[in-house]
Amino acid sequence: MDLVLVGLPGSGKSAVGRRLAGRHNATFVDLDELIEQQVGKPVPAIFAEEGEAGFRRHELEAVRSLGPADTHPELRRVIATGGGTVIDPRNRWLLYRGRFPVWLDGAPEVLAGRLNRSANVRPLVSGRDAVPTLRRLAADRRRFYAPALQISGAANVEATLRTLEGRLGDGPSPEATVLRADTAIGHVEIGYGMAASAVGSALTRGEARRAILLAEPRTWDVAGAGIAAALEAEGWQVERILLPRGERAKRMRVIEDTCRALARLHVDRRETLVAIGGGALTDAAGFAAATYLRGVAVVHVPTTLVGQIDAALGGKTAVDIPEGKNLVGAFHQPAAFIADVSFNATLPARQRRAALGEVVKMAVLGDERLLALVEQEGVAFARGDSRPIETGAVAEMVERCVWAKVEVVTADAREANVRMTLNLGHTIGHGIEAAAGYKAILHGEAVAYGLRGAFAIARALGITTAERAERVNSLLDRLGLAVAPPVVSLDSVGQHMATDKKHALGRLSWVLPTEIGVVIRSDVPPEAVAQGLAAALRIAEAGVR
Repeated sequence: MDLVLVGLPGSGKSAVGRRLAGRHNATFVDLDELIEQQVGKPVPAIFAEEGEAGFRRHELEAVRSLGPADTHPELRRVIATGGGTVIDPRNRWLLYRGRFPVWLDGAPEVLAGRLNRSANVRPLVSGRDAVPTLRRLAADRRRFYAPALQISGAANVEATLRTLEGRLGDGPSPEATVLRADTAIGHVEIGYGMAASAVGSALTRGEARRAILLAEPRTWDVAGAGIAAALEAEGWQVERILLPRGERAKRMRVIEDTCRALARLHVDRRETLVAIGGGALTDAAGFAAATYLRGVAVVHVPTTLVGQIDAALGGKTAVDIPEGKNLVGAFHQPAAFIADVSFNATLPARQRRAALGEVVKMAVLGDERLLALVEQEGVAFARGDSRPIETGAVAEMVERCVWAKVEVVTADAREANVRMTLNLGHTIGHGIEAAAGYKAILHGEAVAYGLRGAFAIARALGITTAERAERVNSLLDRLGLAVAPPVVSLDSVGQHMATDKKHALGRLSWVLPTEIGVVIRSDVPPEAVAQGLAAALRIAEAGVR
């Protein structure tokens, strides 16, 4: 097997790795030395000449050059990474899947002392006060190191080796977690094949006495039954409540039925619900959790890409009424959010494509790397190609969207200001969904129509360029999103927009794209709105794309 050592500069990865490899007749790979061999320059020179971004590109190539993980049960290779190697989502995907990752942790004060005695130059620490620098790096990188087995507090190399050798029998797991974080809005995990174990851990943390699983019929077959079986094998008592599929779950009658089922199970306030399904299911289950007994804990396990990148995270729960989408709801943060990207392999092509509408929205908010990633991998994912999942591209999309939302919601949990930016494309999009009766158009498809409309309004107001609008509209074209006119009337969409929850003091707030992000405007003139609606509904007479 391959064992991968991660941790901050000074944590002893190279020293421990060399000794461990020598004691077990394994090959030792120091990733920084490998980079120097491949580039022909020492690491400090690479940083000086190409900056950190250039170094990270070489680092990714070095990780790729390691090849497939060694699956032999005995230790064959020990890989010591640089302190920042696992910042890159693709590096974590390659290093944590099929390998045994170990996090050598230590107090910044101890690590700073080691660095002061070391002859090796660490570019991100050199020339700075080491202790506060390491504290900042530790806070920033904890979520990247946390999926690995944590070995902390060892006083010296020999003590660390004894602890580590006592755990070698754990070996690599067939599942992989690539991000784990405790945040102000709940515990967050992202990985591949890890949903059942992560749910079990969440129930244990919540001191639950049983597992109460809420799912849709199809997601029960795809994901719920497997999670239930794994939990039962671990000794959990499992209860099941099935809700209708899709947007039909988001009805007040369904919420009543769900709460009555909870009452029949004698669910009390100390229990935890587990919502397994798409965004509509987690919305409905979250609302039931928020209101039953005035609030019980809920763990969200989104099984669709749109649920993983948006709907299941952030604590906004809601149901629909005939007058509009999501007009009745509550803020109720999940105790845990578990995104297992392996579920995306089972999605129908239309759901894959529709979810990319939300991914593009998140990219337009200001993540240029995410936008480029969708341009590179989106078409293949939409047509059902497994490669974007297997290479970690989809996991990177999920992570970038999730962490951006974590940061926004942490800053504005109840949508008082900055969180409104997440509604880019949603004003017109929700109007289209409502006009279609929440049946004919998927949410991500509606957001794509709304994005076209938002760019048309932004162009009319002069706050974004034709080139930026063309780039996003062309990407939507290639993805096959919002290409044909939706089967809704202009009047009906306008009427539903009039009940949009983003109204304040009689004025509708618009989230509009700029060249590098978005702005919120409540002074959009009717003629600009008309251009936006025409562009969204693909009305040729509008004269805009």
